[in-house]
Amino acid sequence: MADEPDRERLAALEERIAKARGAVEGPRKNHQDEHYSQAQLAWRMVIELVAGLGIGFGIGYGLDTLFGTMPLFLVLFILAGFAAGVKTMLRSAREVQERRAAVAAKQGED
Repeated sequence: MADEPDRERLAALEERIAKARGAVEGPRKNHQDEHYSQAQLAWRMVIELVAGLGIGFGIGYGLDTLFGTMPLFLVLFILAGFAAGVKTMLRSAREVQERRAAVAAKQGED
C-alpha cells in the first residue's frame, strides 16, 4: 500500500538523524561528572533541611492542635526540625568530604 511506511527508509532516516545529532552535540556527558554531582549534593542538602522543617512543623502543629496551645509546640518543634535538618546537612557534607579525601589518598598512592 502507498500509505504503509517503508521500514528500510525509516531505519535509514533514523540512522542519518543519529549521525547528525552526534556531529552537532558531540559525545554525551556522563551525569556523574563533577558539575552534576555538585548540583545533586546541593539539592540533597536543601531537601534534608526542608524535610526537617516540615516534620518539625507537622509534629508541632499536631501537638498544639491536640493540647490547644497553638504557638508553643509549633515554635519548639520547628526549631528542633531546623536543628535536625542542619545536623543532617553537616553529616552529608562530612560524608562527601571523607569520600573525596579517600579518592585523593588513593590517587596519591598510585
